[in-house]
Amino acid sequence: MSYNKMRLSLLLVGTILFSCKDKTYEPLKNKNERPNIIYILADDLGYAEVGAYGQEKIETPNIDALAQNGMLFTQHYSSAPVCAPARYMLMTGKHAGHAYIRSNSEWKERGDVWDYRAMAKDSTLEGQGPMPTNTITMAKRLQDVGYTTGMVGKWGLGAPHTHSIPNEMGFDFFFGYNCQRQAHTYYPLFLYKNKKRVHLANDTVAPNTKLPKGTDPNDPKNYASFSLKDYAPDLMFKELTKFVDSNKDQPFFLYWATPIPHVALQAPQKWVDYYKQKFGGENPYLGEMGYFPHQNPRAAYAAMVSYLDENIGKLVQQLKDEGIYDNTLIVFTSDNGPSYAGGADPEFFESAKPFEGKYGRGKGYLYEGGIRVPMISSWPGKIKPGTKSDLISVQYDMLATFSEVAGYELPHEQDGVSILPTLLSKEGQKEHEFLFWEFPSYGGQVAIRMGDWKVVRQYLIDDKEEATIELYNLRTDPLEMTNVAELYPDILKKAARIFKEERTSPELDIFKIPALANGLFND
Repeated sequence: MSYNKMRLSLLLVGTILFSCKDKTYEPLKNKNERPNIIYILADDLGYAEVGAYGQEKIETPNIDALAQNGMLFTQHYSSAPVCAPARYMLMTGKHAGHAYIRSNSEWKERGDVWDYRAMAKDSTLEGQGPMPTNTITMAKRLQDVGYTTGMVGKWGLGAPHTHSIPNEMGFDFFFGYNCQRQAHTYYPLFLYKNKKRVHLANDTVAPNTKLPKGTDPNDPKNYASFSLKDYAPDLMFKELTKFVDSNKDQPFFLYWATPIPHVALQAPQKWVDYYKQKFGGENPYLGEMGYFPHQNPRAAYAAMVSYLDENIGKLVQQLKDEGIYDNTLIVFTSDNGPSYAGGADPEFFESAKPFEGKYGRGKGYLYEGGIRVPMISSWPGKIKPGTKSDLISVQYDMLATFSEVAGYELPHEQDGVSILPTLLSKEGQKEHEFLFWEFPSYGGQVAIRMGDWKVVRQYLIDDKEEATIELYNLRTDPLEMTNVAELYPDILKKAARIFKEERTSPELDIFKIPALANGLFND
């Protein structure tokens, strides 16, 4: 199907859905009766790092309660295996074959963008490459139908002083990190409140600072400089609760893009102490893979997740106290699979179980451990408590889903499918013919899922490795261990057709994979 034909098909589907809304859910004409929408996006949280998905070491009772009171998805995917493209596709409803942003882009042409001190002095070095000026985000569409929109957390989709900051891209309120690189410390020198820096009472301790030579790694005093005064997640959560309180009498959209549990390992001491007692002694992390050292890396990582869980519990209680919990749709998920860097230990926590979350299989890769993520939805009185869905879904479905919930017009140039029928346990759920990933980093990769089949191509721009052609049946081989590409040429042909018809070449050269110029399987 050509892209233009796909647009027509989506338009027709939208027309059909509009005429059959009594079978699903009809957006209320009175904007004050429309539900609040809270989308919680954890950062690098693995598929199995919360109890509801089988985590046994980290305690997450509040997230688990969301699952008990709502619906848990077992086959939900991120749109990309790293931060910025996943967030772009969430906001625009486009898959990686149509996306403007297809990987992290640090916009290096401006200078030494990785110099933390230089960024502190010169805000023009902050932030990632911007979205096009004509981008209309999910937030802007919600704004247009009467929602007050707020974002707290990590942006990563455009630098300060550009058109591509949250307040110019559909958010009435923003508090957090504009720049992903700044978010490599939880004790930054500043955060942003709307368009202006808010300076914090923290010293300059640049990411990747290590213990001084000759320092005893077993002396806790030597780690004191990595825990400063103003903990960014605390400040962001306070602003989040203020936003909810200020907008409790009107429909609001809250995008909580928490940086947790992305390393560096920095967590409230009470939670670190809790897990130190639970886990016992462990080897210090000395910063070999970047970020900051920590004497108790496993305890610190678990502490970060439990701290986030604690705040989710506080948010839910606030919604109940404000009398708006029953009219609030909450979605909890993650932007990609677990990290292996900075002291994170996905093998110890079995972070992507049953999949692998280690290097080469977790974050940054298009295997299941890198892109299959938890997704829990709660909406009292609408979503049946304790339900589970194996619907194949993806983050770029949220634009279509929230369109049906809130009543904004769905654009023709989008690739998602509304999952609202599934959320409401109604008939008429449309399913994807395919899911599409294209990632020009970590060697250059493409993946296409078609039902139970998944095609993976790796090393497309890696001179040291030969490009792969891999095919897995996820029903019989969910761990992607047995490549059956040679046995099913017809499946490969189908993938090649989808790639040809459902993909456009990247607009930016930095996202281009030359090996794909003539098709999916032309080496």
